[in-house]
Amino acid sequence: MTDDTQTNLALLPAGLRDLLPPDAETEASAVESLMDVFASHGYQRVKPPLLEFEDSLLAGFGAAVADQTFRIMDPESQRMMGLRADTTPQVARIAATRLARSPRPLRLSYAGQCLRVRGTQLAPDRQIAQAGIELIGQDSPEADAEIVLVAAEALTAVGLTRVSFDLTLPMLTPTLMDEAGIQGAERAALARALDRKDAAAVAERGGSLAPVLTELLLAAGPADRALAALLAARLPNGAGALATRLADVVAAIRSRAPDLRLTIDPVEFRGFRYETGVSATIYAPGKREELGRGGRYGGGDTEPGTGLTLFPDAVLRVAPARDARPRIYVPLGAPSGDSKAVRAQGFATVAALAAVSDERAEARRLGCSHILAGASAVPLTTEV
Repeated sequence: MTDDTQTNLALLPAGLRDLLPPDAETEASAVESLMDVFASHGYQRVKPPLLEFEDSLLAGFGAAVADQTFRIMDPESQRMMGLRADTTPQVARIAATRLARSPRPLRLSYAGQCLRVRGTQLAPDRQIAQAGIELIGQDSPEADAEIVLVAAEALTAVGLTRVSFDLTLPMLTPTLMDEAGIQGAERAALARALDRKDAAAVAERGGSLAPVLTELLLAAGPADRALAALLAARLPNGAGALATRLADVVAAIRSRAPDLRLTIDPVEFRGFRYETGVSATIYAPGKREELGRGGRYGGGDTEPGTGLTLFPDAVLRVAPARDARPRIYVPLGAPSGDSKAVRAQGFATVAALAAVSDERAEARRLGCSHILAGASAVPLTTEV
């Protein structure tokens, strides 16, 4: 095989990449650490399929990710199928169908890969690892708080003790615009101004809402300041109920984790368009990359739920480095019991498959830090 052929075989589509040793093992270990925390809080693991028929994958909440979904024809059934772009709609489907008779609230967890049509400027990857939780069948501030608290504990398990949860109300500004009768092009222009954080444009296009929207736009920041602005605004009807709910969620979080960093952006919306209540995005201090996000969804004719997804790739980029499993070279003919003993000590054994003239040199060549001598693990830096 020529060098050019090897290079061509290594090329991958934009946004896709190979994860090599030891990074693949590090990611898998981190995911299991996250999942262990989820399980310790009663979240039971489910495993949805990577592919589903399009009409089920994109039903309900799934419609919000339709533009990010890869579609293929199933040669068996001749029906269109979709590759999941997000796991939450699948978990909601499982809860509504296969687990419909299970006691509520239903606590489910998941880990797996998703594929999206396009990445973003800040997150160009199109294949995304997810590890998350969903709490289904309970609509309360305590449920909203629980997913934040469990996610914070899971991040602590991988070494991230200083994170910030940015709380948002994705339905606040749409509700205010509905109640003020702002529609059509005027509504779209105001939404763009809010998205750009353009206070001047909000003041120009906000009409009767301009004063309150400008106040809320400028209130983004630490939770206490933003909540004070929300409550002082005396928001009407549905918008006021959303603000009160957010205040109750913050109180529930602080009652159990008073030192957890909380910020609020009242007019921000991130994530998929199925979120209807208090939502959260997780950041590490000084980093713009999202470590996770989620929030409340459903309600009305749909069973209420709330959930939060962590992105292991992003988490590992900012978490303290995890030590790779040490590798020990096992010379040809070493007793199997000795190999088993050092594996129990946390070593990965690399067994010789043929005799070599210099076992220590071979151990170094194979990336080992130790060599098995008798029943002992001897560092290669130690002369024998």
